[in-house]
Amino acid sequence: MGNEPSFATDAWMSRLNLKHLQQLRSLAEHGSISEAARSMATTQPALSKWLKELEDAIGAPLFERHARGLTPTAHGRVLLTHAARLGNETLRMQRDLAVLDGGGSVHVRVGVAPIAAPHLAPRSVAAFLRKHPQATVELHEHTMRVLLRKLEENELDIAVGSLDDFEAHPGVQHQVLHEERLQVVARKKHPLASRTALEWDDLRGYDWVLWPQGTINRARLDAALLGAGRGALPCHVESSSLVANLALVRQSDLLCAISDSLADHVAKRMDILPLDTRIGARSLVGMCWRDDPLRDAATGDMLQFLRNASA
Repeated sequence: MGNEPSFATDAWMSRLNLKHLQQLRSLAEHGSISEAARSMATTQPALSKWLKELEDAIGAPLFERHARGLTPTAHGRVLLTHAARLGNETLRMQRDLAVLDGGGSVHVRVGVAPIAAPHLAPRSVAAFLRKHPQATVELHEHTMRVLLRKLEENELDIAVGSLDDFEAHPGVQHQVLHEERLQVVARKKHPLASRTALEWDDLRGYDWVLWPQGTINRARLDAALLGAGRGALPCHVESSSLVANLALVRQSDLLCAISDSLADHVAKRMDILPLDTRIGARSLVGMCWRDDPLRDAATGDMLQFLRNASA
């Protein structure tokens, strides 16, 4: 680090290289100059000097210093977002070059929210692999909010999930694929499973496992209750774990509200209750991708297979 270039000019941007971006990301990851220096095989004084020169050149602090370590400032978060994007783009470039040289395979990274995990993503990936049998596909499941951040940072090529709360992002395109309705599921041979029609009041006699406030499924359920003029449901379990929620339902009289595609996926192990949830309980499912004129053909293929699978 002793030979690091000075940033004390207006041309600091031209002096910032990939190694510097790695150092910024390491500082944010470790929250400590000493830990970051150790991970980058440099010294704490050299890294501190480099960071101060960069902050002086930019004209704003990139990290807040406090007793617990370092926290990125607004300027730091912007720079870190671009650092992550450039770092991931570099990896992407290396993979693409390897494909051209015959030493690598087509590679697509798809983020999947739970609403798209049971059918839409598997069908699309299966069709993609039939066309590209040597390809590799990364699937990352998370909430749509996290997936969109990863898409912006170029950790993903495509994000698929609910677009109910989607806000247009610069440089990101999106497309609605279909709507999903809310369904209420119960264990096999549940006392309500033999009924031919149910109202919300029929379901209030049983306890529920509910998704946490702020989640898409909870918002849709609350909207359906509001549309039906009903208040909160009885609940002693609130969980964001899909696996745990479905296991609880199978092993008890608890009820749970899930999306159409997921209800169809578990229909052999549970009963879908005959409740009309149309009012206020529909969700828009769609996909997002970066508006990149140099987008590779494989990502374009995956987008088309997602459209086909939805149709």
